[in-house]
Amino acid sequence: MGLTDDVLYSYGTAEGDKETPVDDDGTSGEVPLSEVFKFFGKEYKSLYVNNNGVISFNKAVSQYTPDPFPLTNGETFVTPYWGDVDNDLGGMVFYRESKEPGLLQKITEDVQKYLPNLHFLAKWAFVATWDKVAYYGSASKKVNTFQAVLTSDGYRCIVILNYGDIQWTTGTASDGDADTGLGGIPAQAGFNSGDDTHYFNIPGSRTSEVLNIKSTTNVNHPGRWVFQVDDFKVPGGCIYQAKFAKEGEDFWTEDACSTKCTCQDGKVSCVSEACPARGTCEASGSFFTCKVKQRKCF
Repeated sequence: MGLTDDVLYSYGTAEGDKETPVDDDGTSGEVPLSEVFKFFGKEYKSLYVNNNGVISFNKAVSQYTPDPFPLTNGETFVTPYWGDVDNDLGGMVFYRESKEPGLLQKITEDVQKYLPNLHFLAKWAFVATWDKVAYYGSASKKVNTFQAVLTSDGYRCIVILNYGDIQWTTGTASDGDADTGLGGIPAQAGFNSGDDTHYFNIPGSRTSEVLNIKSTTNVNHPGRWVFQVDDFKVPGGCIYQAKFAKEGEDFWTEDACSTKCTCQDGKVSCVSEACPARGTCEASGSFFTCKVKQRKCF
């Protein structure tokens, strides 16, 4: 299939990909890895590619309605888009482990662009792609395409999440609408280590805003999120309350807009500062923003 746009890496049977079973809530089963992948400080030698938009490390995942992170019973997940996929109604889920030089060169160039201080040289990759997958109970032709890439240079481990066309958020068993694929409990995107402190939610997760994930990014490339996951780090901003705050931007932490915070040089500082009386406090990404109406001049 090759590249479908400038975000997704090559995938499909022509690339040597395997396919998960065409089965609602199906899984690849345990996939052994030739290289160790380190995730939140723990090492893994196998993983599972689950049809419902989850890569898991300890066990297969058939759950279709996403729970909010953190999950604290050892659930170790990379979730590019955890929602109720039904590839029996449409689409395929592909995966492969690779040391193909062209792929590794492309990944190396991208990571060096986003994380230049790492001097990263990819030696191994695992690519999982959900290609034009439908949602459970679908009465429409809406489909989603997204991808998770795990890569390592033998020391550092990186995850790249890529988003093609995203048209739905929710299956009907999660109280979504059969005709629109919206509503109910929308998809979750992010990471969970299995404890109550090490997790991360991409802005919009489990809200209607996750439909717009293709237009969001932390590396100035819409539709792409990049993370160092051995010792978890997020380029392009700060982690605050397991959420992403953009570098240099002000945000408020709650819907009253009484505490103003700023992400600067990877660190967040906060002060008590209310939104002005002529402003309105509105949800924005993972936090809130103060929208101040400009006074008219006559």
